[in-house]
Amino acid sequence: MIKKLYFLVFVVIFRLLSCQEVYSDYYKLRLRYENLEENNSKALPLIQPYINKAKKEKNYEKLLQGYKDGVFYSSSNEEKLKYADSAVWAAKLSKNKDLISSAYIEKGVVYYYHYKKYQPALNEYLTAYEYSKNTDNKFLKFQNLYHIGVVKSYLGYYAEASDLFKQCIDYYGQKSKSNLHPNEIFNNKKGYLNSLHQLIICYRNLGKTREADSAIKTGLSEVRNNPDYAQEKGYFLLAKGISDFKKETYPLALDNLNQSLSPIKKAGDFAWLSVDYFYIGKSYLHSKNTKESIVYFKKVDSIFQKHQFILPELRENYEILINHYKKEKDQGQQLYYTGQLLKADSIISKDFTYLAPKIHKEYDTKTLLEEKNKLEKANSWGNFIIIGLIIFALGLIILLIKRYKIQKNIQQKYILLEEKFILQQNPSEKPISTTEEKRTSLDEGKVEELLRKLKIFEDKKEFTQKGLTINKLASQFGTNSNYLSQVINEYKEVNFNKYLSELRINYITNLLFENKEYLKYGIETLAKECGIASRQNFSDLFYEINGIRPTDFIRKRKQELDNKRNFSTLKPI
Repeated sequence: MIKKLYFLVFVVIFRLLSCQEVYSDYYKLRLRYENLEENNSKALPLIQPYINKAKKEKNYEKLLQGYKDGVFYSSSNEEKLKYADSAVWAAKLSKNKDLISSAYIEKGVVYYYHYKKYQPALNEYLTAYEYSKNTDNKFLKFQNLYHIGVVKSYLGYYAEASDLFKQCIDYYGQKSKSNLHPNEIFNNKKGYLNSLHQLIICYRNLGKTREADSAIKTGLSEVRNNPDYAQEKGYFLLAKGISDFKKETYPLALDNLNQSLSPIKKAGDFAWLSVDYFYIGKSYLHSKNTKESIVYFKKVDSIFQKHQFILPELRENYEILINHYKKEKDQGQQLYYTGQLLKADSIISKDFTYLAPKIHKEYDTKTLLEEKNKLEKANSWGNFIIIGLIIFALGLIILLIKRYKIQKNIQQKYILLEEKFILQQNPSEKPISTTEEKRTSLDEGKVEELLRKLKIFEDKKEFTQKGLTINKLASQFGTNSNYLSQVINEYKEVNFNKYLSELRINYITNLLFENKEYLKYGIETLAKECGIASRQNFSDLFYEINGIRPTDFIRKRKQELDNKRNFSTLKPI
């Protein structure tokens, strides 16, 4: 008998130690990522070993925890929903009603908080409620009641929701002041503050102003400046700002609303951020600061565009914008916000089937559609004009770009030509030598004589003669055209026509550089001056040799001289 007792004690101790070792392993795995911030997807690879271990050991409670961690650290809504579905799957394998209820709550939170899909969220919470009806886990029971209350509130069942929040406040309030582990106290305090915030929303919509103000005061006194409850403080400040606005104390409203922005932004709660922007806009509007109010109303629209979500009380945001732009006679903006209001109505009617029919609508759907059609017709011609102006503007921009590139190219060519002119002013002349290896078969003495005559021909500017041909020049030199052509080809390294053209164009270019009087002459006069009969031929040759048209060259030269003159007249300071 004693041996059996020892054996049982040994088995119990062994199992306890084994269990402790297993749970210690899970604890170590979670230590790797549990200090990371929410929505940090870097945690996901670290969570996977935890999930794999739980799967292998068929520890469904730990597996559920792993998938919940996946929901918490996932950065995208799609990933969160996948992990939430896996959490439900793992919980069902456990056949533990509390775990199953907890998993359905987790999935409902994903739909509510991250997707803002209230009806699917409510379905998940109601399923969780069925599993938790007979539970002994009161925290789980009230967690579920709280989420059902949140969705009921958003759907407009304020009276029913407020009863649920009062039950939650009583439970969480007592637990947060009891002798529990600090983590449990923290969780219960969070539950209490969030329930209080949701009750304030219900009071506000039920017209219970005094009760709402009392709850706001209680909430602010509870959170004070505790950084652990910064998000909750943001919600209470927002509620205080809305209350101040309704009391027409607009400066105080703006102060509280602006204080609430930072914690709500940090929490990533775009739904309440849009409410915050809306009441800041209304406070500015009632303070006669229309310009600033429109900025905030447009911020509400930006959130709506991004998330395709809007609360019923924000419908007025679009009515205000439509009226504003109607007064401004801005049909384009009026048409845009009319379209946005129709979208908002569609979403409100779909998600808030109970609340939507009760909302006062200054513009019903039929009126809005008629107004939209009128605006579209009125703007049709205006749209054609705008499109035409856009096309014209684009064409003008293209032309200006092309013109800029052309002018830049002209400027570069002018600079190169200017450098060339400066080099010509200080030439490093090479003596004429017939000892260089040339292919000519002419007599050396004859070559030297022709080169000397060409030098005189160049120095005396005889190339400016009109109608000059190689035959005429050969006759003047007392030789034949073949000899002269061969010498020019070999020693000037160009044919006669090119040789003559370069002499003439270089001559007139130098005159334009040196004598500003020549800048006053027309193209025809300049052509005659250098011996070229045709205006067009002169312009083409000038461009071919200098890389710039004579008209562009003259214009750039005049600009340069004007700039130099203006610079020289500047007085030193």
